[in-house]
Formats: sequence, structure tokens, C-alpha cells
Amino acid sequence: MPNMDPHKHPMPSQDPDVRARNFDEVALGYGEQTAIEEAARCLNCKHQPCVAGCPVRIHIPAFIAKVAEGDFEAAYQIISQSSSLPAVCGRVCPQETQCEGKCVRGVKGEPVGIGRLERFVADWHLAHSTQAPERPAANGHRVAVIGSGPSGLTCAGDLARRGYEVTVYEALHLAGGVLVYGIPEFRLPKAIVQKEIDTLKALGVTVETNVVIGRSITIDELMQEYGYEAVFIGSGAGLPKFMNIPGENLKGVYSANEFLTRINLMKAYLPDGDTPIQRGKSVAVVGGGNVAMDAARCARRLGAEVTVVYRRTEQELPARREEVEHAMEEGIEFRFLTNPVAISGDEQGWVRSITCQRMELGEPDASGRRRPVEVPGSEHDLPMDCVIMALGTSPNPLIRDTTAGLETQKWGGIIVEEQTGLTSRQGVYAGGDAVTGAATVILAMGAGKSAAQAIDEYIQGRE
Repeated sequence: MPNMDPHKHPMPSQDPDVRARNFDEVALGYGEQTAIEEAARCLNCKHQPCVAGCPVRIHIPAFIAKVAEGDFEAAYQIISQSSSLPAVCGRVCPQETQCEGKCVRGVKGEPVGIGRLERFVADWHLAHSTQAPERPAANGHRVAVIGSGPSGLTCAGDLARRGYEVTVYEALHLAGGVLVYGIPEFRLPKAIVQKEIDTLKALGVTVETNVVIGRSITIDELMQEYGYEAVFIGSGAGLPKFMNIPGENLKGVYSANEFLTRINLMKAYLPDGDTPIQRGKSVAVVGGGNVAMDAARCARRLGAEVTVVYRRTEQELPARREEVEHAMEEGIEFRFLTNPVAISGDEQGWVRSITCQRMELGEPDASGRRRPVEVPGSEHDLPMDCVIMALGTSPNPLIRDTTAGLETQKWGGIIVEEQTGLTSRQGVYAGGDAVTGAATVILAMGAGKSAAQAIDEYIQGRE
């Protein structure tokens, strides 16, 4: 009989006052008994709406049924048929708007904790499994993957399981893409990401770091000189956006991309770290997405009083609700209906304050959200010594500018066929943020998975 408790089991976590002073993982994870009890809440619906809500189509009721039986390894094997990064997805996917958002249990209560169960299963496997995954027989074909973020790793993993010789080219010195430079340790420990990458390497995936495609090697050279039959571009969207307001060039103004990269990838948060970082006393984070929450919570852990400045209301915040609640619990202030118009500095060129204008919501814009409208005469100053701009990102133009015939959008996104990820170049595919602009990890993984299928069909069709 299913467990008909209307509430999902809460996730154990660090106390807010404690976690706001460290970079250890906030959520502590389910234990075995809790996972079994939560799994028993699943009704094993005939039509499986949760699967339809998952971009990589994990067989959710099947893996949850194995958890309920206590067969955690079998549950992991079911997940790994569809997902190359289950320990990552269980932590950072917006399940509330995807699989859990479709869960029937959510109609009259809380949905099954699908993400929490996925995390539990993946962590259990990583902690208990001693057997390396079986390396498939080689099929004699070679594919290059550009970028080792979620779309690139997913594409590489799916192709490796089909027997392809896959090489992933990463521009930075450590594989993982946004998983290691963008998402903080307290949300996604780097050791977890490395274990997932090690699993892919055991399948035969080769990772080459410190290779900037478009500078070190071009796509044409990969195909003509290195002999790759297809290329997947999963280079992400790492070019930050700014507001173009006075004072953005002052010392103490960061893009969220730079701020998070210094902290996460380059360990600037460590007391003896070699990477400098502005340890401001009063920090303003401009924006309302998940990246803004990550930057604000990192600044809080560095000892700052942090204010998130957002031009709409709390209801319009695009960040995951869980991340907003965690930020509020950690003492981060939110100023809604507020928009910066200038940044002022001192005589040495350091940030001193930001000038903001109050906003009110007008008619809906193209996104469907009500457009923020300035309130005349509402300018006011907020004393700050550091400002972090978390306004989104766009793809770096390097690959576009060095690849003849690669069609892109005006804003830089690569144009692809929706179902396959095929670009305007034969044999060249793309997916993830390089196509859509900044989006979620799981959507990037879905694009990588679709492209792997299309690449396989393309190469096998040629043969």
C-alpha cells in the first residue's frame, strides 16, 4: 500500500546561522529509511506524468519502486540509463517545475520528493559501489565535444555508451563547466562533480583541459586534421551582461560570473587562497535568478551584509523558491521594486554607494511578466562597497567568429534544428546554453542527449 502522507519528508540541512559561515553543503540528504518511506508515497501512476516532465526522461516510477524495496543499486542503474549526472541533477534541477510539478501527489498535497530520492540513490551508489562501469566495445568512430559542462558531458556519456571514441575539449583547467565554476560548493560539492566525470572517463571518454576551441584549435581543424566525424558544441554562455550605467567600471564591481568563478573554481574563499576577491562589508547583488542567489549567499559566507536588488516583486523572482528561502534564512536582505541607475565611487576609485530608483509594475511584457516602470523622483542612495551584477549571460563569440558557415542569432546563440541540435554546418551539432542562452542544468543535459542520438544516426547513416 502506498504511503498516503500528504507531506514529503523534509530534507535535513545545516542550521542557517551555522551554514551562513561555511561553504559546506547545506542539504544533508536522506538516510536509507527516510528514502524508503518517501519512495512509498509514489502511486506508480499508469500514465507516468513525472517522466513527461523530465527533460532526459528518467524512468522515475521504476527507480522509485526499487528504492521502496531497498534495492538502491538497482535504482541507480535505472537512473543511469537516462542520466549521465544523477548526483548533480538530484541537487540542482528545478524539480518543482519539472518532474515534481507533474506529480499526481501534488494535487492534494506535496509531490513525491523525486529530486531528493535521485540524490540519495546517486550518493548511495558513489559511496558503496566498487565496480567500474563496463566499457562498451569500440565502434570505430570518433566524435569531439566542445565544453565539459552538463550538455557536453551528457552528449559524451551517451556516445561513449554507444561505443564512440569521444574527446571532450575544455577551455579551463578543470572539467565540469558551470558545475564547477558557477555553482557554489554549498549547493554542489566539487567532489561530487569529479566522481560523475570519473564515471564517464571509465566509459572511455577522454577529457583535454586548457584547450580553447577557436583559439587553440578550430572546428574545421578538428574535422579535417584530427579526423572527428562529428562535433558537438556545448560551450555554454559565459559572457556576462551589464546594465551600462555610470560607475560600472569602478573597483569593486563584479559580474556574477567572475565573482563565482574566483570563489568556486579558484578557491578564493579559502583564508590562504591565492586568488584575490573583494571581501566587501556591504554587498549589493543586482538580479533575481539562481545565479544572483548563489552570488549573494557566497558574499554572505565571506562575512558581508548582503542586499539583493530586484526590479520586480518577490512573486516574479525567477530563482528557485528553495534558494530564495535559504538566502532569506541566512540573513540576506531583499529590496524589491528597486533598480540601480548609477554607482558612485570614492577618490581611489572604489565603490562607495549605488543610486537606485523605485519601480512599480505596469503592463505585461513579451515574457508575460508585468513590466517594471520607474517611479519619478524616487532616487535614493544605498551605501555599498561592492556590487555584483547577476543579469544573465550570452555565448562567447569566439567559436562563431572562427567557424565559417555557422549561423547564430543576433545575440550570439547558435541556430540549430530543434529536435536534433544540428547546426548550419554538416556534422556539427550544438546544445545547452550555447544555443538557448543561460538556462538550467537539466535542459542542457536534455539537449546533449538529443544531440547524441542525432549524431549516432548521422554517423551510422553515413556508414
